Amino acid sequence: MEYIILIIGFVLLIKGADFFVEGSSSVAKQLRVPSMIIGLTIVAMGTSLPECSVSITAALAHKNGLAISNAVGSNTFNLMVVCGACTLFCPLAVQKETLKKEFPFSIVAALLLLGFGFTGMLVGHMEGFVMLFLFACFLIWMIQSARKARATASDEEEYEILPVWKCFLFIAGGIIAIKFGGDMVVDSASTIAKNFGMTDTLIGLTIVAFGTSLPELVTSIVAARKDEVDMALGNVIGSNIFNILLVLGVAAAISPITFSMQNIIDIIVLVIMSILVLIFAATKKTINRTEGIIMLVLYAGYVVYICNR
Repeated sequence: MEYIILIIGFVLLIKGADFFVEGSSSVAKQLRVPSMIIGLTIVAMGTSLPECSVSITAALAHKNGLAISNAVGSNTFNLMVVCGACTLFCPLAVQKETLKKEFPFSIVAALLLLGFGFTGMLVGHMEGFVMLFLFACFLIWMIQSARKARATASDEEEYEILPVWKCFLFIAGGIIAIKFGGDMVVDSASTIAKNFGMTDTLIGLTIVAFGTSLPELVTSIVAARKDEVDMALGNVIGSNIFNILLVLGVAAAISPITFSMQNIIDIIVLVIMSILVLIFAATKKTINRTEGIIMLVLYAGYVVYICNR
């Protein structure tokens, strides 16, 4: 029965995020915001809602081991699998501004989390509010970038836009589906973990991280196949920033997050992999298929490691 609830929860998460992204993206396009900014903000926020729902639900249930492993596991999955899979369809071109600003900012967010956890093995209420403040700064930064882009946008560019009523219907329905889907995933995943003798950290790094990252995977692959590589990469980078600063920031503000040494190791792995992908991207301003395959192989090795440690 728990497996059925888990599957239903994942379906609600994925479809809810899909409706939310479609409705929100249509609203953003009416404001003439470019693909990269949409990916970093609206789409990233929509595809990160499953992680947010799962981690906040876990925090309210005082299961923060699941909250942090879900966020860190999702970020590693986003970076290595989502980006790696996209390169199988077309090389991921990376804008110079992204290499200088948003990508390094995502690494700084991971280092901040590592610093908070390593110093006291705890992310408390104060640290959570600091992360939320930095997230607010990131949003303001993106809004300013969107305004500049809108000012220089061509009036001749056309978009397929949903009716306003349908946009709000998709957004509201998506949020409701994500909320209930998150509840179902946390409850069923925790029960399954206990039945198999698995820790919350392991179940969060594997089953829950994969399930809540499916929206990012589907959205980015679809964007890559449509040659919207800016949207694909922006979605991943934006989601990783959201997952740490917003998701864990809210979770810590609700209930302090206790770290284990395994959490520290997983964040170090995330930082190392982020730097590696940044190097791949910086070499020729693209991530090619060979580099993408290397990323997928490294992630497979990491999964083997966490399942056997």
